[in-house]
Amino acid sequence: MRNIKIDDFTDYSYISNLETSANKENFAFVLSKANLKDNCYEKNIYLGNLEQKNIIKLTNSGKDMNLKWLNKNELIFISQRNKDEKEEKSTHLYKININGGEAEKFITIDQNISSYKILQENKIIFTSINDNYKDNLSKDQLEEEKDYEVFEEIPFWSNGNGYVSKKRNTLNLYDIETKKIKNISGKEKNISHYDIKNEKIVFISNEYEHKMPLNEEIYIYDLKTEESKKLKLNEKLSIAYAYFIDENTLIFSGSNMKKYGINENMKFYSYDLRNDQLKCITPELDQSMWNSVGTDCRLGSTNGPRVKDKKLYFVSTVGYYSNIFSVDLNGDVKQITDIKGTVDGFDILENDFIYYGLKSDLSLQSIYTYNQNIKLTNFNDWVLKELKLSHPEKVELNKENIKIDGWILKPVDFDENKKYPSILDIHGGPKTVYSDIFYNEMQYWVNQGYVVFFCNPRGSDGKGNEFSDIRGKFGTIDYEDIMDFTDTIIKKYDFIDQNRIGVTGGSYGGFMTNWIIGNTNRFKAAASQRSISNWISKSMTTDIGYYFVQDQQDANPWSDIMKLWNQSPLKYADKAKTPTLFIQSDEDYRCYMAEAIQMFTALKVNETDSKLVLFHGENHELSRSGKPKHRIRRLKEITDWMNKYLI
Repeated sequence: MRNIKIDDFTDYSYISNLETSANKENFAFVLSKANLKDNCYEKNIYLGNLEQKNIIKLTNSGKDMNLKWLNKNELIFISQRNKDEKEEKSTHLYKININGGEAEKFITIDQNISSYKILQENKIIFTSINDNYKDNLSKDQLEEEKDYEVFEEIPFWSNGNGYVSKKRNTLNLYDIETKKIKNISGKEKNISHYDIKNEKIVFISNEYEHKMPLNEEIYIYDLKTEESKKLKLNEKLSIAYAYFIDENTLIFSGSNMKKYGINENMKFYSYDLRNDQLKCITPELDQSMWNSVGTDCRLGSTNGPRVKDKKLYFVSTVGYYSNIFSVDLNGDVKQITDIKGTVDGFDILENDFIYYGLKSDLSLQSIYTYNQNIKLTNFNDWVLKELKLSHPEKVELNKENIKIDGWILKPVDFDENKKYPSILDIHGGPKTVYSDIFYNEMQYWVNQGYVVFFCNPRGSDGKGNEFSDIRGKFGTIDYEDIMDFTDTIIKKYDFIDQNRIGVTGGSYGGFMTNWIIGNTNRFKAAASQRSISNWISKSMTTDIGYYFVQDQQDANPWSDIMKLWNQSPLKYADKAKTPTLFIQSDEDYRCYMAEAIQMFTALKVNETDSKLVLFHGENHELSRSGKPKHRIRRLKEITDWMNKYLI
């Protein structure tokens, strides 16, 4: 076996977009791999047969994604196979027969599609971005406007989406035979989710001028009457998704955000379309409704909840694993799977579930059946066979009637007689979780001779609202949990050199890294990534800042500016003595580069060794889905910084 190299992640295979055929005999998925030469990710479509348990590669262009089953023998997918297609403001859908033959162009829709579903074999429903400012300009005006951006509302930019002022994700109907497009949502509504049942479409949207609200509305569109109806919700709700359980009944997830704020765990509601009866069917439910287990070994999208036999099946994170759960109209929630790892995506078979995810044995993404317990893919098997890995050891911290889950990774080729440098890694969110699954950067560091340790402090997901609610308390109980966990690690493992401990983290983990260096000198090196240093500037410059800061810090610049300042790492930067590296992307609109720049400047002013590396063309997702060469450079910068001060 060999040590992990810094570019090994470019040979990992990443699974997404898992879909089974209507007859449940076959399944298809998108497989992504890094192309280091072209500094991109190639995406191709693969086909599996559940009876024969074989996998074949269906496409080879490297540009194929977002697949759907057209019928039991044909798939359609979005692709930009030619240079001219990339430059067009159109979307090209291709069709391929799973029994043989090449992919052929199916239809071209003269809009940039963000998502789509097959309504009937001759109709497609899709969302696309409508620019309510530029779409009304003439060609001459558009040419002139190339040099300018006009902002008339907030958010005016969005991480991963660029400038978004006056842009709306609208819902449209495409007739394959007539090639006509019909907008069915209106151009002012912003669509976040939709579902189809026979002649009805349910969609979730918000409509606004000046400032995007935090609540959504639900609409039903009738294909026969071509009319939309807004449902009566009685109160303002943040809504994630809505699905037809039958033709007359919806189940949707929502939160009124009154008790625990914007990150409050949602409840399930039913809505009877015949009499407009709304009911919260899970008033006592207190768990998340998505996979919040972190890793840097995922790419691509998942397809969300599924419906079968009047039950909604969804993924939830409980503890530090994610699994499939179901809920029925009576509000009965049941855990379906018991997987030690993650469910990154799934579909429902006749008497089973097919899913893909990572496992606690450190196996990377594979596709499995649950009841039959059959592993259907082996793209990543070589990782466990060929690479030296360190398996996480569980470390629990019990305090104040709570339990903090954490882990330690020993260096590969561990020698109990040696003293080792170590790195504390802090997750983002804060409402996410670490688990004992594969994390590439951590495994790379243990191959470089480091101990790595990490935990889920208060603020993390997986343990209900009370545990995750740290609004107005950032840098207090969460900081104490992390420091207490560090003390526990040092006390329990005498091979850790207390004089050679580093700290790193991204997003919320970047905030905490910034906070740590201003409040303690126990760490000898720090790497702050996509961070927060000043809640005042964060609130006024980022895509979510205008509502996130008010909610999470329980203050805004007018109600209590001193509270924001007191909770800002920048206030304490003059006390920081820890050499600190800042990793930042110039298109990160979630934690804008002003945050890293302020903290970096403060350290320089106070003559503390620091360095800032700014990545062009990257955003908040640099560490997870950034360009391959940029991900390598990021990991090299952090490792070199730690080596400089800890080795």
